[in-house]
Amino acid sequence: MLELIPRSRRELAPGVVHVPDWLSEDAQRVLVFAAREWAREGPGARHATLPNGARMSVETVCLGWHWIPYRYSRTRDDQDGSPVQPFPAWLAELGASAVADAYEDPGVDYRPDVALVNSYRGDARLGMHQDREELAPDPVVSLSLGAACVFRIGSPHDRRGPWQDVELQSGDLIVFGGQHRLAYHGVPKLLPDRDVPDIGTAPGERLNITLRVSGLA
Repeated sequence: MLELIPRSRRELAPGVVHVPDWLSEDAQRVLVFAAREWAREGPGARHATLPNGARMSVETVCLGWHWIPYRYSRTRDDQDGSPVQPFPAWLAELGASAVADAYEDPGVDYRPDVALVNSYRGDARLGMHQDREELAPDPVVSLSLGAACVFRIGSPHDRRGPWQDVELQSGDLIVFGGQHRLAYHGVPKLLPDRDVPDIGTAPGERLNITLRVSGLA
């Protein structure tokens, strides 16, 4: 059952912070436009294939490092082998501001070098998983654009729970690190009936930009 929470900054668990409406509508439009450009470059977005042969229902574009379940590469090995798109400096600056605001620490040193841009449409969802391919312990930054969704986050110890369900709306920020850097998390469903600002997303479409520090050379 969805947990109803106030639309104000909240620490959901140690190291897990939800900041509603963190992105202005103008900033959201910039990110949506950038996501469209990234998805058109080279082989474009793809539904990644898991080791068991299943295809993910979300479409993904990677920046900086190309994520292939469950490893990183500098080339798009599961597509045409071309070099991954570069990670833009302005996106790294946005990630640093996100962590500083979420943790209320202006002196935080956060230098992401990986972005996964996920597109959700229809019944797309993301199963419970850990972001554990990175060699660095730095937090994960998640930016929501477009359709609202249920974001589910649990502990680092058990995929089956207990967990919290949080509604994420367009412009919301989630940061998770510290004790919950390896927390199981996922997106069990979209909430297409919520109002969405005019930022360039299609009806019912959710974009999610996830920033990480790879720790890779």
